[in-house]
Amino acid sequence: MILEMAADGLADRVALGSRDDGVTFAELGRRSRRAATVLAGMPCNHVVLVDENSPAVPIGLFGSAIASTPFVPVNYRLADDRLRAIVSQVTPALVIAGRGVPERLVGLEGIQLIERAHFLTMVEDEAVEESDGWGCDPETVAVLLFTSGTTGDPKAAVLRHRNLASYVVGSVEFGAAAEDECAIVSVPPYHIAAISSVLTTTYSGRRVVQLEAFDPARWVATVRAESATHAMVVPTMLGRILDVVESDGLGLPSLRSLSYGGGPMPAPVVERALRTLPDVDLVNAYGLTETSSTIALLGPEHHRAAFASDDPTVRARLGSVGQVLPGVELSIRDPAGAPVTAGERGEIWVRGEQVSGEYVGLTTTDGEGWFRTRDAGHLDEGGFLYVHGRLDDVIVRGGENLSPGEIEEVLLACDGVEAAAVVGIPDIEWGERIVAAVVLSPGASVTEEELRVHVQGTLRSARTPERIKFVGELPFNESGKLLRRVLRDELAGEFGAEPAGAG
Repeated sequence: MILEMAADGLADRVALGSRDDGVTFAELGRRSRRAATVLAGMPCNHVVLVDENSPAVPIGLFGSAIASTPFVPVNYRLADDRLRAIVSQVTPALVIAGRGVPERLVGLEGIQLIERAHFLTMVEDEAVEESDGWGCDPETVAVLLFTSGTTGDPKAAVLRHRNLASYVVGSVEFGAAAEDECAIVSVPPYHIAAISSVLTTTYSGRRVVQLEAFDPARWVATVRAESATHAMVVPTMLGRILDVVESDGLGLPSLRSLSYGGGPMPAPVVERALRTLPDVDLVNAYGLTETSSTIALLGPEHHRAAFASDDPTVRARLGSVGQVLPGVELSIRDPAGAPVTAGERGEIWVRGEQVSGEYVGLTTTDGEGWFRTRDAGHLDEGGFLYVHGRLDDVIVRGGENLSPGEIEEVLLACDGVEAAAVVGIPDIEWGERIVAAVVLSPGASVTEEELRVHVQGTLRSARTPERIKFVGELPFNESGKLLRRVLRDELAGEFGAEPAGAG
């Protein structure tokens, strides 16, 4: 439906690539229907994409939908054994493979490989018959996305056509983009943000310029060369983009809106962006794979109001993810599932038509449609949502549950701290003890003891890190999520903690 409306109603607008020689929405529709013909003629239950960004992403997504075959973009950065294990879960499958991928999947049963360049050549061939019709059953599976697996083996999240369509129609107006608007897309194809970007830009009629993979200098150069007006980044990208912009002093004059999400964004980085790019509208988007992308937004007006305010309550909202989108219900609940009052921390529960909460072989929503996100958070009196990290990250010290996010917030409030992460490492006496990794701002000079005193002066001593390690950067995955398990192992080795299960 989304592509059909764009192909018919916005036919002559450029959908992909440069304004002068890019692919129009009408042509995107034709190529997607040819892709459906190609896919329907192959013995596959899934269409797998193992590749960087290219036109194969939207064409593969829409072509799969027309052919009523689930689209499965997979992380091409995975080690070979993990990549093969994931692809094996969805056989028989057609695999659209990027450079260097075919040899990594040699001998894998149940797959048929087609290299990206050949796939794109096939769908450009006017001799290939276009598939009839656009229809698909709203209840069928549109996309399978394997979760990042930062704390365990990845699971395949199921997104049905009705979930994705509900998100798009509920958050974007058809054809609302001005003809001069252009979005730069650099998030990897296996991220929910990439899938939602294809759908929302198509529905709004916005031109897209793709970067195969993120590089800050190339990202800035592309924004300037293509006069990009809109962009979405994950937290690890924004600071590196600002480094480039500040170093050459040329700014990003065409950019109007910059959204960020995928993980916690340190307040100092947001404040730096507001100072460096004062004319750009910043948007913080919070969502999950299982919710078809965004469920809450902190919009430009709230960014600027919080940044300019002396009221601590309003200023604090710069660290929130904003307010819940229309069409989504959200509740903060205690461990027993009972709603809590404003200001009280608990687990974030959501429901709505865009919320799937489904994995292959497993439905996790309750009888009333509520999905437990496993994220900790609270709502303030104004309905602004604060996310405090994964419940699985809770540190248990001496039988007391401690939130690493609470300690990280205090560390980030200290002058000179650019980023911070807190984890618990095994300890014979206490079960776990608190340690932290801290990235200092360039030129900053802060000691471990000064940070510990700062935390102790704000929180109880039981929440003060016993040790703090200064690092050049924190470990993140490509989606911008902190790899706490990696950091925990590193800090446990650094500080001589007992191995898990000792004692």
